[in-house]
Amino acid sequence: MRIRSPSLHELHAFAATARLGGFSRAADELCVTQGAVSRAVARLEEHLGLALLVRRGRYSELTEAGREYLESVEPALATLESASGALMSRAGGGKRGHALRLSVPPTLFSHWLIPRLPDFQARHPEVTLSFAPYRRDDPLDAPDVDAWVRIGDGSHWPRGIEGEYIVGREIVPICRPQDLPQIQAPADLLQRPLLFHTHYPGNWQRWFEGVGCPTGELEAAADFELVGLLVQAVAAGLGVAVVQRCLIEADLAGGRVAIAVPQSVEIERGYHLCWPGARPAGRALEAFRRWLGGQGAA
Repeated sequence: MRIRSPSLHELHAFAATARLGGFSRAADELCVTQGAVSRAVARLEEHLGLALLVRRGRYSELTEAGREYLESVEPALATLESASGALMSRAGGGKRGHALRLSVPPTLFSHWLIPRLPDFQARHPEVTLSFAPYRRDDPLDAPDVDAWVRIGDGSHWPRGIEGEYIVGREIVPICRPQDLPQIQAPADLLQRPLLFHTHYPGNWQRWFEGVGCPTGELEAAADFELVGLLVQAVAAGLGVAVVQRCLIEADLAGGRVAIAVPQSVEIERGYHLCWPGARPAGRALEAFRRWLGGQGAA
């Protein structure tokens, strides 16, 4: 059987460069040279036959293919790291003490949770995290999963499941930074192509209603299934979009997109941490719940 997947060294180099925005920062995190990171990413791109990153001086930006690939492989890398850490902990006599297995949607995982996990590890070195594959229609009863992060309004969890809201109810409109001078009010966005999220096509209508801007029937110039692709389309100049603010922190900080109008709207839908109420929560889950709630509030 032919193995199509690249080496873990190449994947880690790519994921770190994409997350940190450059080879130098990735090299510092991975404790290797900048040249080693650059060569690893080049081998990965050659292996896949696609450009994953575009170099802009000292910084690197994801291509559309690179963003889609990162959303697929980053949760898998985190799962591998967690599984290895858990096994090493058991082999070492359980020195880390507490294991916690989670299921998290890939979009929130890659855009919001992963950058925050080093803080959790620093605060709770006794907890070993591992991550189960995400399934959209998971009934939340798998015996080998301690807790799930799921999106919803909190009113339709399966019987016996408890949940706490974390983040994600705030939605904002985004555009290219260079388009900001031409956008002075919500109505100005109606003169631009509106990009929709495939699964949540009503987000634009909710935002316009929330800021008191009357509209007729809204039509999508294009729709995208992944938030990462939606952001990439905005950065490329295809139009404007409305997204959950928590999912664009890195894009805002990196200047790839900007908040078009400084008016956010709260929706009912957001990300919740869910767990079976009949199971003992355990110290690891309690620690993670407290920490995750603090991250969402911040």
